[in-house]
Amino acid sequence: MIKLGAKELRTTEPSAKDLRKIKKNPIYIVLDNVLDTYNVGSIFRLADAVAAKKIFLCGQTETPPNPRIKKASVSTWQWVDWSYKPTAIDALQELKTQNSRLRQGFGGQAKLKIVCVEQDPKSIPYTEMKVEFPVAVVVGNETDGISKEVLKMADEIVEIPMFGVNKSLNVMVSCGIVLFEIMKKIPRG
Repeated sequence: MIKLGAKELRTTEPSAKDLRKIKKNPIYIVLDNVLDTYNVGSIFRLADAVAAKKIFLCGQTETPPNPRIKKASVSTWQWVDWSYKPTAIDALQELKTQNSRLRQGFGGQAKLKIVCVEQDPKSIPYTEMKVEFPVAVVVGNETDGISKEVLKMADEIVEIPMFGVNKSLNVMVSCGIVLFEIMKKIPRG
């Protein structure tokens, strides 16, 4: 493992050739009104770490360029594919439409799986989720969570069991835990 200092972490700039070499995983990340720009920036960094296809910033979620997003993302917002949508529902409907066209053209790929990371009466432990690809991982507002309309679209709602006094984790931390659980299921070869 290579140990990088703060300067190296903050100045890594991939070339276009480097970016073309990265095989994107069939993972989409949808931010439903995530307000903290440090969470947004950190999720860009997570998306880069798992080679996600795209991030959708929705609703009141701040978009780049933003100095706090730039700092927290260590500039990954510049090469991670992203777009803004007025609502998370808009983002998910776009993904479902795209995936439907892909299925028709390539002989029946699996349908888009929507996994919401939320504490909900219908949630299951994240380790029990049935991962299918492509997958959209939805995380929500730091106070109010994922909107009810989006939760209704979910194929699965997952949560991270809590064993201490605190009843929740930071949205970026929760997103990271779930994404790396999903990465265990990516076919390697």
